[in-house]
Amino acid sequence: MRAQFVLSEIGVGLRRNLTMTFAVIVSVALSLALFGGALLMREQVSTMKDFWYDKVNVSIFLCNKNDATTSPQCSKGAVTTEQKTQIEADLKKMAVVDKVHHESAEEAYKHYKDQYGDTPIAATITPDQMQESFRVKLDDPEKYKVVATAFAGRAGVQSVQDQRNILQNLFDLMNGMNIAAIFVMALMLVIALMLIVNTVRVSAFSRRRETGIMRLVGASSFYIQMPFIMEAAFAGLLGGLVAAGMLLVGRYFLIDNGLALAEKMQLVNFIGWDAVVTKLPLVLAIGLLMPALAAFIALRKYLKV
Repeated sequence: MRAQFVLSEIGVGLRRNLTMTFAVIVSVALSLALFGGALLMREQVSTMKDFWYDKVNVSIFLCNKNDATTSPQCSKGAVTTEQKTQIEADLKKMAVVDKVHHESAEEAYKHYKDQYGDTPIAATITPDQMQESFRVKLDDPEKYKVVATAFAGRAGVQSVQDQRNILQNLFDLMNGMNIAAIFVMALMLVIALMLIVNTVRVSAFSRRRETGIMRLVGASSFYIQMPFIMEAAFAGLLGGLVAAGMLLVGRYFLIDNGLALAEKMQLVNFIGWDAVVTKLPLVLAIGLLMPALAAFIALRKYLKV
């Protein structure tokens, strides 16, 4: 009987405040969708870092005859055969080095023509202008400074470059987008909490006579508050379900179909469905518990019986 009464009161409250309940659902859905999106964006950045950092190399560019007049590091002239042999031997002795590949000027020229052969400047480039280099694969890409310290400024070495810097701007952009999503999510969350509090206040005020009678006949405070808390929790759960649907549809539209980024950007290792599905229970739990907690706190202050 009590459960039936509580359920009937929930239905009455939702019907009386239909507009505000709808606003709560929308606000909770948007805030939780942004929250889930921020978590997925963070995981995507981490996945891309693991994927790409495992493939990038440290490049040790060697001096050629043209660098003698343009680069202070090559003031003594082009790298000699002895210097190249010693550099390669020293690289292979280092514990952090996994593989070493020597790229000749001719190979560098061929790769350049393959990538930029259609540009006007490509016609002016000759093989002797290209730099020889050692492409170094590290066991741990984070230990780039070990190689840089050992070979930067060494005779015959023009520069030491970490290819991670090429990707860092992309990762910084994605992290910036993630921070922006978190900021907007926090703003929407505050709006949702304010709507929940106002909805509970209006509902409590509209039913102050019924709650007063319940108090007179001996009903406990928890029993009186339960319908209001359940209303907020139900609206929040609906918002969580909408947010979960938005995350699933977003993953399907952006990566699999619609924009089909997985097909257009095959070099990017996108997160899978498992990453999305594992975030849904957290989204639903927050959608259920957050409004219930907000309603409970609001009732302690505003429910006067």
